[in-house]
Amino acid sequence: MHVQPLVIANWKMNGSRELVNAMSSALGNQSALTEQVQVVICPPATLLPALAEQASTAGIACGAQTASAHAGGAHTGELSLSLLQEFGVSYVLVGHSERRQHYGETDADVAAKTKAIIAAGCTAVVCVGETAQQREQEQTKAVIGEQLAAALADLPDNAATKLVVAYEPVWAIGTGLTASPEQAQDVHAFIRENLKKLIKTDADLIPLLYGGSVKSDNAASLFAEQDIDGGLIGGASLVADDFIAICSAAKPA
Repeated sequence: MHVQPLVIANWKMNGSRELVNAMSSALGNQSALTEQVQVVICPPATLLPALAEQASTAGIACGAQTASAHAGGAHTGELSLSLLQEFGVSYVLVGHSERRQHYGETDADVAAKTKAIIAAGCTAVVCVGETAQQREQEQTKAVIGEQLAAALADLPDNAATKLVVAYEPVWAIGTGLTASPEQAQDVHAFIRENLKKLIKTDADLIPLLYGGSVKSDNAASLFAEQDIDGGLIGGASLVADDFIAICSAAKPA
């Protein structure tokens, strides 16, 4: 791995205060693990206050599943970076395939949000990935190349320190299907090379995560690949034992 391993839990529209308490308690007993692996929890926004109260003692960071590119104003239902930061948010997902597919988030939206997240001092977790049809048509790298170029255009020189890229093949999200370690590595290596062209300074410091039905029984083989620095975890992050097993698989050898 090129950087400190990173594992991010995306709870999506799931969870409860009870889960926040259980997960924080379980991770709080894993200090040796959280010293080696950066662990981030992205719960629904309503649970951020409860998570923020326990994050430091649990050794984890708070993340948001999305954010507005606007600083404030008449944007009903949206949350600005400053509002999220009031509850300790330091990571923000942007361009997740569900946001793109179901809520019309465009490449331009992803670019605007990425700039706003980095400008606010948070880390942008930029999600990219292809559909099953695009993979079948051998368009994977073309699609991801376009998504990266759009999302990372005109970023500041120090962007690498506030940037994570997550490869999440759309066909593997919530389906039980997973890219093989070799398939995932091939795309991650492609992303790494693209980042060197798009981010001129410290591109090697940008963590690359795999997201796509990562589970406790396949995490180790995925994370062993050269350009995979950790994972963006969906369903398996809702069970403390499973999530801790995944985080443990990301520990440096």
